Amino acid sequence: MNRRSEINLKLTQVLDGVILGLLFWLAHIIRFEAGVRIEFLGEIPTFDRFFWLLAVIVPVSPIVLEFQGFYNHPLRKKPGEPLKQVVLATIWLALIFGLFVIFLKLNAESRSVLLLFLGLAVIGLLIRDWCWRKTVADAARRNGRRERVALAGTPADMDGILERMTHDQRLQILVVARIDLSRDTPEKLTRIFREKAVERVLFAADHVHFGTVEEAIHVCETEGVEAWLSADFMHPTISRLSVEHFGPNPMLVFRTTPENGWSMWLKEWTDRVGAAIILLLTLPLWVVAAIGIRIASPEGPIIFQQRRSGRYGKQFIMYKFRTMHPDAEARRSELEAANEMESGPAFKLQNDPRVFRFGSLLRKTSIDELPQLWNILRGDMSLVGPRPLPVYEVEQIEDSAQRRRLSVKPGLTCLWQVSGRSQITNFDEWVQLDLEYIDNWSLWLDWKILAKTVPVVIAGVGAR
Repeated sequence: MNRRSEINLKLTQVLDGVILGLLFWLAHIIRFEAGVRIEFLGEIPTFDRFFWLLAVIVPVSPIVLEFQGFYNHPLRKKPGEPLKQVVLATIWLALIFGLFVIFLKLNAESRSVLLLFLGLAVIGLLIRDWCWRKTVADAARRNGRRERVALAGTPADMDGILERMTHDQRLQILVVARIDLSRDTPEKLTRIFREKAVERVLFAADHVHFGTVEEAIHVCETEGVEAWLSADFMHPTISRLSVEHFGPNPMLVFRTTPENGWSMWLKEWTDRVGAAIILLLTLPLWVVAAIGIRIASPEGPIIFQQRRSGRYGKQFIMYKFRTMHPDAEARRSELEAANEMESGPAFKLQNDPRVFRFGSLLRKTSIDELPQLWNILRGDMSLVGPRPLPVYEVEQIEDSAQRRRLSVKPGLTCLWQVSGRSQITNFDEWVQLDLEYIDNWSLWLDWKILAKTVPVVIAGVGAR
């Protein structure tokens, strides 16, 4: 996304937040006036009692819309797609209202105002989206309103950059010149700029000597014309490319992990709040687990601590309720031959003789994992992410590609756990699920995994 598009996106999101805030105010006015005139609807409080809802709607609504893809390629959407995205966004917004009411004990003074607002929100957003798309399409039909762009590079490279443009991008530009850098001189560039009123130059120069490109960019600088250099001379197979600044230096960034932004910020917020809520709700289970461990295996500690590898391999102490006898680590070597994992360094054994009876129950119900909520509150782990391996197992990983699972925070649950832990005995398959999670990460995927985790834990499926 270029700087202009990014600014337009942010402005559109701010506009949507303001529109929805006004629509909520309108819903209250309609309902307030109706309540005065129509007796069976009843009266409702004044608008000041609804301010907390307004404080949620304005900043959160654009984020929810973005998660639904409402702002992605608006000119290429299929008929009915905007309606589906807006309806899903309003459903999620209603669920967020419910969470605020349940957990923060805030009062929703009138459900009829909320329902009326959600209906107005769907209509208002669809009208705004239709107006925007019509405005862009009309501007595209008037060449004077399109950005005047020159292409520079070899003929094949220039054709390639045009083919890779999206429909939206092609509608917003008018190619007024093609500059063959292998033949055209700097003087010709200057003449083209002045004759064609070029606003921006896109350099597709994969097969042009860099010195020639640098000279052409200097011409752009002299004329005050923006120069955009395609980075297609690099061909990463997995990474996503972005441009950022490190101090005064512009840097090409190749990133395989999810980018920091609203989604990652909300994931961090969800982790901390979610962990705190689960911890409070499960405190009775902590007491039961502690008493049971002390009775069943009085020799060792209640909490088992082990050094695990976190994000980028940074070590941290992970906590679990102890489910094994105190000499479990010393006895591991004698059980290596029975390891059920077909490959890799991980050790899994379904009927592990080191587990005492009450510990087996804790594992079956996943209660033994509850102390990791403290790791999440400390920032060592996330609710969802690849399971953290012991440091000594990570050190045995031979395939460098498998270490990419360390590029995100480890989690309490993951795709591997909800895919049937006892059925997956191949470390390569385990890692493949972790990489699939990393490459396709979204908040929606996190929530789906969390939703699938609940029945898996209740049924004790695959727990060891």
